[in-house]
Amino acid sequence: MIRRRTLLRGFGTAMALPWLESLVPRSSAGEQAADTLTHPNRMVFVYSPNGVIKDKWTPAGEGTDYELPPTLQPLSAVKDELIVFTNLSQDNGRAKGDGGGDHARGTASFLTGEHPYKTDGAAIRAGVSVDQVAAAQTGIETPLPSLVLGTEQGGRAGNCDSGYSCAYSSAISWKSPTTPIMKEVDPRLVFERLFGDGAGSVERRQKRNVDRRSILDVVAEDARRLKKKLGQTDRRKVEEYFQSVREIEQRIERAAPPKAAPEGVTPPTGVPDDYAAHMRLMYDLIVLSLQTDSTRISTFMAGNAGNNRAYVEVDAKEGWHSLSHHQNDPEKVATLERIDEFQMRQFGYFLERLKSIEEGQGTLLDHCMVLYGSELGDGNRHSHHDLPILLAGRGNGSIESGRHIRCAPETPLNNLFLSMLDRMGTPVDELGDSTGRLKTLGS
Repeated sequence: MIRRRTLLRGFGTAMALPWLESLVPRSSAGEQAADTLTHPNRMVFVYSPNGVIKDKWTPAGEGTDYELPPTLQPLSAVKDELIVFTNLSQDNGRAKGDGGGDHARGTASFLTGEHPYKTDGAAIRAGVSVDQVAAAQTGIETPLPSLVLGTEQGGRAGNCDSGYSCAYSSAISWKSPTTPIMKEVDPRLVFERLFGDGAGSVERRQKRNVDRRSILDVVAEDARRLKKKLGQTDRRKVEEYFQSVREIEQRIERAAPPKAAPEGVTPPTGVPDDYAAHMRLMYDLIVLSLQTDSTRISTFMAGNAGNNRAYVEVDAKEGWHSLSHHQNDPEKVATLERIDEFQMRQFGYFLERLKSIEEGQGTLLDHCMVLYGSELGDGNRHSHHDLPILLAGRGNGSIESGRHIRCAPETPLNNLFLSMLDRMGTPVDELGDSTGRLKTLGS
């Protein structure tokens, strides 16, 4: 009998497989056992800094009778998979006597709901983030407890926002109140984390890179043996999965420097120069990690707190953070709307990828909860109420999607987190400033 977590092995490689019906144990009567047909729930958190232009974000209508506003139009293909929330807040992102630093403070509280201790020294303190609460329990069931990714590294120390440590600005995942998890931004290293094979794998991977061999070449013999045991549908699914892996390999290779850099210049190591390509590559790696059950929990930062990148992709010559203090200047507002829409295009790509992958009787997105949000509502005012929050996926049938939910004003975002943790099978009584569960998600 083939086990659920089958790995294809080769020289320095262990490659997990997606969910396959042929791998499900059968009862003595020949029927697939009901409990083995269930799929694990997954949880992903996507953070985007600097807030949004709210009047182009908030839908018209409520419940299932709602229309996507201009900023969310790139999500039209997955509208029925979304819940758009209004009036969720993170009160502990507010100053509470600590003065400036809304970006760093809001980012540190985004997934924790705790008020961070203001320091630019070593005595940082926030709280355990929702993703790590779940990872502490589900992590023993997967090779990686969680995957923490981003597009820019950021510092671990120093003053990055009005007396707040850079650690607050560059991390949303906190393993303990004093331990932020620094994210990985290099897709090549993420790929190796997913498909490495333990002790000594660095040297073996280096040899494989010299040989210019695909990971699929390395596991080819094991794959051939496996395919003989699979049905036609599963063989097709494995081929599609292999194609996806190879495509990501090729994109990583294209992003790597083609030759040695000039003396004194440090070349990039697998990070594309093109920002959209970088984002989509990281999103694809999250998809792979969930598809193969390498992890069930991931976070992704589209930028650090107060990110001031110039979005040349949408003809934004001024930095993002600088633009967010627009003071109602029409030209700056219009530019910010284009940045917001750009972020939604990348997020829509991610959701459509999840939806395209069949898993049992549904899709990978059906078995996910994917939250998108920012540390601020209105970046111009540095508001911490009515945050831009989306939830995509059906949470293994426990979430009624395709709605706009207008919560009571100042409803803690952490109430939503409690309800998500319930659906992960990792319930807690409280988290940060939570006041109870959000009871409007579904069954």
